[in-house]
Amino acid sequence: MKHSPPPPDPAAPQLRHDLLAGEFFEHLETERNVSPNTLTNYKHALRRFRASRKDLPPWENLTADDFRRYLMRLAADGIAKPTVRLHFAALRTFYRFLSERHGLRENPLKQVQLPKTSRKLPVVLNQTQIDELLSAPLRAPKQKQAPPWAPQRDAAILELFYSSGLRLSELAGLDVEHIDPYTESVRVLGKGRKERVVPVGAPALRAIQHYRHAAETQTGPLFLNKARGRIGVKAIWSMLKKCLRHTSIPLEVSPHKLRHSFATHLLDAGADLRSVQALLGHENLSTTQIYTHVSVQRLRTAYAAAHPRA
Repeated sequence: MKHSPPPPDPAAPQLRHDLLAGEFFEHLETERNVSPNTLTNYKHALRRFRASRKDLPPWENLTADDFRRYLMRLAADGIAKPTVRLHFAALRTFYRFLSERHGLRENPLKQVQLPKTSRKLPVVLNQTQIDELLSAPLRAPKQKQAPPWAPQRDAAILELFYSSGLRLSELAGLDVEHIDPYTESVRVLGKGRKERVVPVGAPALRAIQHYRHAAETQTGPLFLNKARGRIGVKAIWSMLKKCLRHTSIPLEVSPHKLRHSFATHLLDAGADLRSVQALLGHENLSTTQIYTHVSVQRLRTAYAAAHPRA
């Protein structure tokens, strides 16, 4: 008696998706050493794409038209262009992984054209605004529930932000031993877990020394919360907002704006682009070049205000 083949398991394609995606995420984390934020973004991108269709075929059977339809759906949902490009960057990285590890012959994403985005120039603070912001923690009224050393800690955080142009996550992740007062530098674990050494200015080193003396920190996390654990990125954001209330600065300021200001002021003072790239930890020079446009714009503004025939 001839047996008919068993009906196809509707969960099989989904299982294949789960296995490959899990292998991909492990590859990103252990072999490519991507940052936790990048890993989270890539996971979200793949999960969103898979959730966009109930009858999603295996990855090798998807076509360029499938991804074009997904692109149109994201646009219809009002997803911002930079977010769309981030989603497709994750999908393209995943398909490269499938090609290298599983011999996938066709990459349908090569035929998909993404929407172009206009790159906005970063907003930076001028030197007067920087000075006012950096002095705000020691001028502001003390918070009742905050530890007595909180003003010194907040002043050290802002000084180090502007002195070294660190990312928010990099600064929050610093330990005491990462600061070297003898070489006047800080050792930073940046994106992709790549280590770099960045100079630290004398005012920032003094502020860190005053804070450490007040908080009696010897080892472990450099910047502490009130429970003497590592301060979180949200707490640093909140602190910055509180400090802004005690300044006359008329715009929203984020930790990243201090990083923008750091880079722009270096270029204004004559630093070369490659050096600024190394200090910021940018992988591509094109990412750093946005600051040259800011510097040129500042020169044009100064020219228009001062030159008699501008």
